[in-house]
Amino acid sequence: CLELYEMSVISGYMDGDVEAVSKRLNVILTNASFDDALNSRVLQAKLLASQQQYSVAVKGVLAILSYFGEEFPKKSSLADVTSEINAALPMLKGVTKEKILSLKPMTNKRKLNSMKFMALLVTLCFYHDTLLVPLVACRMMKLTIEEGYCDDTIPGLAHMSYVLLQYSDDVELAGHFGRLCENCMIGNPQEHSLRARLTQLHCTVKYFVEPFQTSAATAQNAYNSARIAGDVDNAMLSLVVYTIVHIFSIPDLAGLHKKMIGFLYQMAKHERIGVLINTMAYFNTVTALIGNVDSCGIDPSIGMKTHIEIFQIAEYTQNSLLLHHVTINQMYVDCYFRDYLSLATLAEKYRMKTQKKRVMDFYFVFFQGIAAMCLARDTKQNKWKEIGEKSVTTMTQLLNHSTWNFENKLFLLQAELNYLNGRIAMAESSYKAAIVSAHDHRFNNEEALGLELYGIFLVENNKVVQGLQQLEKAREEYKVWGAIKKADAVLEFIDLIKRTMCHRDCNHNTIWGHTQMTWR
Repeated sequence: CLELYEMSVISGYMDGDVEAVSKRLNVILTNASFDDALNSRVLQAKLLASQQQYSVAVKGVLAILSYFGEEFPKKSSLADVTSEINAALPMLKGVTKEKILSLKPMTNKRKLNSMKFMALLVTLCFYHDTLLVPLVACRMMKLTIEEGYCDDTIPGLAHMSYVLLQYSDDVELAGHFGRLCENCMIGNPQEHSLRARLTQLHCTVKYFVEPFQTSAATAQNAYNSARIAGDVDNAMLSLVVYTIVHIFSIPDLAGLHKKMIGFLYQMAKHERIGVLINTMAYFNTVTALIGNVDSCGIDPSIGMKTHIEIFQIAEYTQNSLLLHHVTINQMYVDCYFRDYLSLATLAEKYRMKTQKKRVMDFYFVFFQGIAAMCLARDTKQNKWKEIGEKSVTTMTQLLNHSTWNFENKLFLLQAELNYLNGRIAMAESSYKAAIVSAHDHRFNNEEALGLELYGIFLVENNKVVQGLQQLEKAREEYKVWGAIKKADAVLEFIDLIKRTMCHRDCNHNTIWGHTQMTWR
């Protein structure tokens, strides 16, 4: 009877029948013993997460782990995390594929259950409490070395790769664990299921050590694996990863816009509310760039949300990952439409709300740096210059991880800083280097941004004809990218410059001032 109930729960969960699944789970959890209902407790946590109830899901899983003797702190700090990782490093540096495969099988039932629920907990913590991720990942690796290999060892390796990347800055060791995880998956009887579960983590490391664009194929393969494995949650999550890679690096916004309508429909159909709202944040950004504001006939039942509404949802549900995504998206729009004061204000507010580290923080650094240095030139306030200088320092460190992904961003930040410091020749050289690097590394959108900022720099330094040429190139690149509304905004700016050239008596500062030039 229990097995039939659990099968009906799984079936309902895959179909997105939340109400029926909730009722069936209540029957099981009310009538079955604690140990007999463990699989149902996993499903209960996943159901809660799918409905954005991450704090409740995490609390429940922590209670289960406590039952199995695995205690974790209710609150942790960066100092706790650093201490835990440093203590684990000697053990981690000795981990190889051969050592993992030579481990005895884990047979202790309580430890096997602990590994299962820790693998679940660490996934939930990406949304609710990221500082628990390193603590849980280290515990999983310690348990594997001490007790033996099990099905959840491979997810433990993947999470350890993420932790090392984020909290130790040891990219080499992080890459080693990423490759180790990949090698252990090949030929595993659960390979499709594992690839589906670990896509987000795998792409996270790839963002730093491999060309950003390659993650698109990884996400697509993970989606296929998830469908084969019947894993709806990770199929939907793979679509989010696919969207992120495309919006930041692949020049086809119009095509992505159409695909995302289908993604939103799938997520709504299966009632995966968390990934649905995450994807809305990216959809709103694409819409802002291409200028299609009618949502292209999206079914009203999907319940599209604005960025403001998504911010409110993130804060109400304490979903730190959603807050991160919507913040990055709003900064993205503000940066490309040169609404620098709004961008800088949002960045300060976000940093006040969270000190948690996220992989996409390098875009936070990039956008905030561009905005801060333009504001510093315009307002002469030293606080903006300090933020700009810090962004250059951070991006210089990131360049050690990947020339492909970070070189053009660093060159553009350096160009803005050189301009701010009055080093005009060095600024011009850096702008040109940023444009070439973005082109060579296939960041079409950032090539367009570089051309635009270079054009503005030339105009502001009385090289109007040359500046107009760069702005025309920027406009064409924005069109190639598919950002039609942005391209139209650049055309309006070009026309403004041409009109001004015919009216030399106009006030120069009124035309070229940075904060005045916000395009919507």
